[in-house]
Amino acid sequence: MSQTIQEDAGPAGRRAAVGARRPFYRRRKSCPFSGPNAPKIDYKDVRLLSRFLSERGKIVPSRITAVSAKKQRELAQAIKRARFLALLPYILS
Repeated sequence: MSQTIQEDAGPAGRRAAVGARRPFYRRRKSCPFSGPNAPKIDYKDVRLLSRFLSERGKIVPSRITAVSAKKQRELAQAIKRARFLALLPYILS
């Protein structure tokens, strides 16, 4: 059973697949800092903060770590504070 895909030129001249399937549904991850037993964001907790740094030392975006926007701002502030106090490196080599 083959499905034919018809292409339709839109008003801007772009082609859109008419019979294309939607990508599979992904369940949203919950924020690791929300909930009753969630860890508190603290600039002195280097092991927790280093989980949210890439291998190059950059802060990993919230779309990958599933941290809420409010907690992502707190996390970034704590990481910057820890870097300033030399608890975390600015770049990893």
